[in-house]
Amino acid sequence: MPGTDRTLPRIADLEELTELTAGRTGLYLRYSKGPDHDTGRVSIDYESDLKLPGLSVTVLDPPDWWTRPPQDWLARQVCKYVNLNEENASLRPWVLQGRVVGRGPDHEPLIDEVKPVAWLSDEVVRQARRRYEERFDVGRGSTG
Repeated sequence: MPGTDRTLPRIADLEELTELTAGRTGLYLRYSKGPDHDTGRVSIDYESDLKLPGLSVTVLDPPDWWTRPPQDWLARQVCKYVNLNEENASLRPWVLQGRVVGRGPDHEPLIDEVKPVAWLSDEVVRQARRRYEERFDVGRGSTG
């Protein structure tokens, strides 16, 4: 993966991300310092201080039960860990492929054999946040 940070294409907007994921499966989203930084690394469960068997990611494929537009799913997934980027500007969102090797403590997929696909631009994140806030009852729990 070396050199990928500089040569990885950039997704300009939510529509382009939708086009990238249409008809494809096995794409994931990760907030980190990027592919070059993540080479040879695994994620860590900070509560237990245990190394996980792969990198933690967010699924970009909508599940079979999802009947809303794919852009709604993508907006929700982009926003799922957007706070990581807000808390640490060196963590940026990027799309990748890989092999699922387990599940993390939040039931998120853990992957290895990482293949970087593209960076997400700040505009994708802005559009995703706007769509997520407009179309979802953000923060509503299952108990009420």
